Amino acid sequence: MDEKNLKSSTDAFEQALIQNNRVEYCLRLYVAGTTLKSIRAIETIKRICEDYLPQRYTLEIIDIYQQPELAQQAQIFATPTLIKTLPLPLQRIIGNMSKTEKIIVGLDIVPKNYPI
Repeated sequence: MDEKNLKSSTDAFEQALIQNNRVEYCLRLYVAGTTLKSIRAIETIKRICEDYLPQRYTLEIIDIYQQPELAQQAQIFATPTLIKTLPLPLQRIIGNMSKTEKIIVGLDIVPKNYPI
């Protein structure tokens, strides 16, 4: 590969990394009322979003008692449940939301300033 093609490939790779860091995440967190478990899940997910996805996420919090039709449509059988709808693939995390690393890996979150 000549120097011109190498530079072009390197530039394309660097541009792809920049674009990857601009990916918007769409998340839905299903909770059951204002229980301690629900409050902790909300706080944890908000903190993860602010720490790892600043200005790159939307988070919709759905109380299954207030909006049971949305829980039914999404086939929510346990709370808390976190669903990543974008970027694809769709992913779910069900249950304990206290393990930050598990959530980051489970949702395939790439931090904004992730060293590659």
